[in-house]
Amino acid sequence: QVQLVESGGGLVQAGGSLRLSCVASGGTFSRYVMGWFRQAPGKDRDFVADIGWSGVNPDYGDSVKGRFTISRDNAKNTVYLQMHSLKPEDTAVYYCAAVLGTRTYRVPKDYAYWGQGTQVTVSS
Repeated sequence: QVQLVESGGGLVQAGGSLRLSCVASGGTFSRYVMGWFRQAPGKDRDFVADIGWSGVNPDYGDSVKGRFTISRDNAKNTVYLQMHSLKPEDTAVYYCAAVLGTRTYRVPKDYAYWGQGTQVTVSS
């Protein structure tokens, strides 16, 4: 069983930056594809980014390309989401997720493990 704990959320003004972290425990971290999703009130949970074990060729949702960067440190069992040029529409609860695999996974149901989420609020 893998446990995921996110941190780093908060309130930021539009145009600002935040870095989210997700620490994993209970599994062999390097075997997992790690993803970030977000969910705004009343909306579906949307794909933000994912990254394979090697960190090569991460995948991004269209709305965050060029602004967000996903990375991982397998020695620290941690995945990061660096967010720049934040917009009010980025406001959501951000979730970290994990799945055993070797490709990109954009659909929430593909992920086996989830964190509790961290709130990101971007003010205009």
